[in-house]
Amino acid sequence: MNTKWKTQSAATALATFAVLGCLTSSATQASAAPLPVVNMEAAVLAAQIDPRRADDTLTPGAKESVLAVERALQARDLLDARWVDGYFGTTTVTAYAAYQRSLGYTGLAANGLPGASSLAALGQNRFTVSHVLKPGPKVQRDGYVVDTRTQAMLAEAERLLGRRLVLSQGSYNPGGDPTSAGTHDGGGVVDIKVDGMSADVRTAAARALRQVGFAAWVRSPSQGDWPWHIHAVAINDTDQATQAQNQVGDYYLGLNGLANHRPDDGPRVPIRTWEEYQRAR
Repeated sequence: MNTKWKTQSAATALATFAVLGCLTSSATQASAAPLPVVNMEAAVLAAQIDPRRADDTLTPGAKESVLAVERALQARDLLDARWVDGYFGTTTVTAYAAYQRSLGYTGLAANGLPGASSLAALGQNRFTVSHVLKPGPKVQRDGYVVDTRTQAMLAEAERLLGRRLVLSQGSYNPGGDPTSAGTHDGGGVVDIKVDGMSADVRTAAARALRQVGFAAWVRSPSQGDWPWHIHAVAINDTDQATQAQNQVGDYYLGLNGLANHRPDDGPRVPIRTWEEYQRAR
């Protein structure tokens, strides 16, 4: 038997196996390429702001996250390709709400804002989720219901202000006060008593609330059928009713959050979410 031929044949076989192994490894690595990442904070913020815009300007820092969400909605035949543009407008909100309902969600869980569980389900094999938002369990405060995220925000605003803030209305209160136009139907929304506060203290309270991530305004009887109070909406609370979502969008666009769409009359502070505030501390 030709030993030299056997050695050459074995070497050739090993070389071929090595090449095939490299090709297989490369293909495996390519198929295991990392999935896109959806920044939930950015996507939820865009879903509040974009529907209130008069144009199609994109929310800064949200485009890639919104695109990934829209592509996943399109793949499920819930969003036409022409709306896959990085703009989380009313059409995308409606499509996302339809997706939430397809999962069996109802009420606030199908409000069109990406929630943690629905976003994770939508992203299966398509994207991963970072900067996850959760409103947390419901708790009692001053005899009213709020979620734990809102409670933490109020506590920090009190620390900045140096005084206690007492609620006159809480969250999850559908139909509780007709003058509220549905803003308190979901989470993240409170009204704060201002009895005994001077004009300066009322403004300081609104400023502290804004600093920690609320869209907050001092409301007067001249604006509607209500007493003096502070109305505050926790930005990026995923349990928000549609009306509260609209107020957050208006706040970012420099408006007062009322039906008259007048300019924001509150104290000027850098606008940020609760999570952004915490990271900056």
